[in-house]
Amino acid sequence: MDQRNSLEPSDSQSQSTVPLSPSIHVPPTLRDGECYHVFVSYSSTDQQWTHSIINQLESYGLQVCYHDRDFTPGRTVLENMSECIQESQKVLLVLSPEFVRSRWCLLEANMSLFRDCLERKPIVPVLLQPGVSVPPHLCHLTYLEATDPEFMNKLLKVLCTPNQQLQGSTVVPFQAPSIYNGKALQPLTAVNDEGLNKWDCGQFSDMEVPDQLRLIIEDQEKYREAVRMINSVSQTKVWLRPLWLRTLIYIAGVIVVLVLASFCTYTGVFAFMLLFTVDNHGVSGTMILTISSLCCIPIGFLIQLSLWKKDDEKYIVREMQKAVGQANIILSEEKVLMGCRSNSKLYVVYVSLDGCKHEFAETFSEQAGVEDMFRRAIMYFSSGYASCLAKRHFPFAQSSSTGHLEGGVCFCQYVSQQLSRGEWK
Repeated sequence: MDQRNSLEPSDSQSQSTVPLSPSIHVPPTLRDGECYHVFVSYSSTDQQWTHSIINQLESYGLQVCYHDRDFTPGRTVLENMSECIQESQKVLLVLSPEFVRSRWCLLEANMSLFRDCLERKPIVPVLLQPGVSVPPHLCHLTYLEATDPEFMNKLLKVLCTPNQQLQGSTVVPFQAPSIYNGKALQPLTAVNDEGLNKWDCGQFSDMEVPDQLRLIIEDQEKYREAVRMINSVSQTKVWLRPLWLRTLIYIAGVIVVLVLASFCTYTGVFAFMLLFTVDNHGVSGTMILTISSLCCIPIGFLIQLSLWKKDDEKYIVREMQKAVGQANIILSEEKVLMGCRSNSKLYVVYVSLDGCKHEFAETFSEQAGVEDMFRRAIMYFSSGYASCLAKRHFPFAQSSSTGHLEGGVCFCQYVSQQLSRGEWK
């Protein structure tokens, strides 16, 4: 995600970048049912930094709500959160790795409980440190960075702007998942990435589901099963890939052939051939056979060496792409696809195939096994599609016709293009 613009109202371009004095920031009037200007949600591990910010906000006259002080004892965390969001004008999320792992999971798992509140409240995400995996539900929002020298000035400007005046700004209320359909998530890197040979297959952890996917995949065992499919390539396709091993096998094979040929020659199996391979100079068939075999050894070795070297660069990736396609049959049920272009990295995208599946069913409604045909399409084309979607580059001009992915190429459009190019395997 590369959306690092300032979180400011729509008139922010005309404002001075000089730090403003407290008198300029006037908190908005609290309306009926509102007790706070902002509800701050954060992880306890970030308490020191957050409390410092809260003290500064309150020094400007803002009414701040946070769980350590304002939650009602005896009520559940979810009940408290729902009520505090309802009574606040805005929601401030302090995003850190620990927040994503813990508190956001709580929000995500129970979004239906207070979704009505969030739909009416602008969300202000604050990235506490670089490299935090931003939850996909927030990917459409521009966020503040705590390391920005103008951070406090920008934060105050947003919090002191009435909600109705934030229309057209980068702060928008919670929106339905369609807003991030087609978004690229954080790629997965092989745990054995360091020192990975060209003929090796990257191994990916199936023990712990990454934070970004834990927020999306409801049945996390599906993720583990998908990763195990991809990891199985290393057990079934790699054992004969090292060049030294295949060279040894080749030399051993040549020696066996020569021994058998010599044995057959001396035991008279080729006696008939020998009658016709003695020329006027008295060269025997055994000598001709031996010389021919010895000449074939270096020629065959060079041919095999060149073929192996070329194959090593593509073979494992092709096998991984096949495995990723099979894994995507499972992951697509969770609106996730993976793509593979190297043996050490997997691209991950959030994309719904529901519209494409319906289109596929209508197109081939008169043919038997439509469901199986769509599964085959996922198996053969989903890896390439996910890679193209993640990199925002497709090997063909984007169609002018509207697909099922707003502003992008949907899966059935991609499959149609590949079929027209004869790419069906």
